[in-house]
Amino acid sequence: MLTHHLENTLTDLDDLILMTQSDINDIKIAQHNPQFDRISMKEEKIKSFEAKKAMIDYEILSLMDNHPEIELTELLNEQQHQLLEELKVKLSTLYDVNKEYAKLVVIVSNLYNSFLERLIPTEMDGYNKVASKNSTILQVMV
Repeated sequence: MLTHHLENTLTDLDDLILMTQSDINDIKIAQHNPQFDRISMKEEKIKSFEAKKAMIDYEILSLMDNHPEIELTELLNEQQHQLLEELKVKLSTLYDVNKEYAKLVVIVSNLYNSFLERLIPTEMDGYNKVASKNSTILQVMV
């Protein structure tokens, strides 16, 4: 059963990595709607991953409880060791891809915020930003 949960978890991670790479490609060409469309799919994959990860934890704890005298490394077969190693690699890959995506999101966010600030200058009113009294979206010069 542990092997089954590991394989399914790896599939979820592959899907998350592919979706995030698609987000990166889309943000680079300013195609934002496909990113928004993938949000719910990504959320479902994350929930699925978390559930499967909990099942992996449960299976490993059960193995350890049933055989307290045997080390975990000896309880797992070669395939399970390999799948756990692959899980670590894919989690690291997902981390790197998410990090790259986050950098692009911050860049695009700053760009839009600077455009907005140029169109509608704001001032701080306590903790809130409000439009400046001197702001004009269109200035007519004669």
